[in-house]
Amino acid sequence: MGVPPVFYLRLKIKNIKKMQPNPNTGTLYIVGTPIGNLEDMTYRAIRILQTADFIAAEDTRHTGKLLHHFQIKTPQISYHEHNQQQRLPELIDKLLLGKSIALVTDAGMPGISDPGYELVKACADANINIIPIPGPSACIVGISASGLPTDRFVFEGFLPTKGQERQRSLESLQIESRTIILYESPHRLRQTLQDLANTLGSDRQIVLARELTKMHEEFWRGSMESAIELYTTREPQGEFTLVISGIQTDAPIFSEDAIKAELQTLIAEGVSRSQASRQLAQQTSLPRRQIYQLALTIGDNELPEQPA
Repeated sequence: MGVPPVFYLRLKIKNIKKMQPNPNTGTLYIVGTPIGNLEDMTYRAIRILQTADFIAAEDTRHTGKLLHHFQIKTPQISYHEHNQQQRLPELIDKLLLGKSIALVTDAGMPGISDPGYELVKACADANINIIPIPGPSACIVGISASGLPTDRFVFEGFLPTKGQERQRSLESLQIESRTIILYESPHRLRQTLQDLANTLGSDRQIVLARELTKMHEEFWRGSMESAIELYTTREPQGEFTLVISGIQTDAPIFSEDAIKAELQTLIAEGVSRSQASRQLAQQTSLPRRQIYQLALTIGDNELPEQPA
């Protein structure tokens, strides 16, 4: 097997980092493009795409339609998650030779849930000038019209698709007090809604924003349970931005050991496991199903003795 091109790139950057910034290098432009409505394209973005030496595009066919619409003739270079290890050294070499490159994604701001981050980091490490050209981003558009708190929020992008990594990501959101923003594809929406309900609770508020800035743009608002019911009969269509309310900050946060101890006390007092789980769910804002599963692990020998 040959040495990966990115290995040589790391060596080159290591040597460059010892040098002062070189004013003769090119510039990487991070260019925001419309997430649906072409009228959201900025004059500045059009000018940069027209004057750059190259455009590094996630999908050259998709970007080609955008360029054709605005009569932009700049040559494209494909740059996506499947070829980034081979493309990075090539793009860095061009920039070091003084060429300018405009980085675009299929929609929105590059680097948000796409491999643009790796190129930006490599340019920063190599002292190459980086200039952002602001544009739309689905996560910001989604939360801005969600009706949920916007003063503090956390963007999680796409959840892991399966396994323990997905479960850990979901569990980390249980005590998140900030508004949560996720992306989801239509074919995984139903499963994600069910997983969120199981982890965060069926009464947690959610906004489903889809087809943002497009003709069929829609914002649906309600509880997680209602969202599941809605998409039991409706076929999900379009890309979704999910905006979810955080846990209420006035709700006490208990560790698993503390919840288990409280369950043991309630069960020993004669409260059923189901009722004890429902009661603690109301007190902690954690899903009743999660607490009930913990209650099922408690054996009779673990219950504290009650006074005679």
